Amino acid sequence: MLKVYPEFKLPPDQLEAWQHDRAGAIVDVGLANKFHWKVGDRLNITGKIFPVNLELTIRGIFTPPDPTQSIYFNKDYIDEGFPKLKGWEGFFGVLADSPDSVPKVAEAVDEEFRNADRPTKTESEHAFQLGFIGMLGNIKAFIMSICLAVVFTILLVSANTMAMSIRERTREVAVLKTLGFTRNSILGLFVGEAVSLALVGGLIGSMLAFLVVKAMASQGGMFTGMKVTPITIAAALLIAAVVGFASSFVPSYHAAKVNIVDGLRHIG
Repeated sequence: MLKVYPEFKLPPDQLEAWQHDRAGAIVDVGLANKFHWKVGDRLNITGKIFPVNLELTIRGIFTPPDPTQSIYFNKDYIDEGFPKLKGWEGFFGVLADSPDSVPKVAEAVDEEFRNADRPTKTESEHAFQLGFIGMLGNIKAFIMSICLAVVFTILLVSANTMAMSIRERTREVAVLKTLGFTRNSILGLFVGEAVSLALVGGLIGSMLAFLVVKAMASQGGMFTGMKVTPITIAAALLIAAVVGFASSFVPSYHAAKVNIVDGLRHIG
């Protein structure tokens, strides 16, 4: 396994101990720290998919470049406890000597097993991971629909809030006009205030999302490699600014048109 994944670091003595123990296992360092495991501990796994229980001994703790939350052990152990599974391997890992060789290696492997009972489909590790995600359906469209619904809801709530806030400040608008503020300047003040508040909220939300995604990625599994990029933060701030502008422009425009006398008489 370590020959195919050389980025996984495991002390040589632990590797040798694992290779000489058919019931041995190696565990991710993050998983070991989480459950306070150490080399030599017993690890009991109760089968849920396959009706076999495993009694393993931790022979090593490996350090991957990214958290994997994984445990590796000898498949022969399952084959002996559940013979029906023997020979039904799901996938094999193959290490090419360079990225340029990957298409040639994939083609050679598939050609070798083209006439076998179970032909192979060789692809890159990235494509393999995307295939698993694709099994869940069009995740991108699903997430986008949720995002659009959330943005629309926020827009309605924000527009209602801004309308109530500006209506309560009608007398302030009248006072500003008596001091010489023009209609356009008042409109700019209200819209600028709304956009500024929306940007502050968007920035706080982006920072919280950054921390949450970082925590999820540290747990490994399907979240490995997930991160909030600067482009994502910029897009979120842009959407926040648009929401702030769209929710405030109409009530601000009507407020800016208020007559000074009517505004000073307003009670609200």
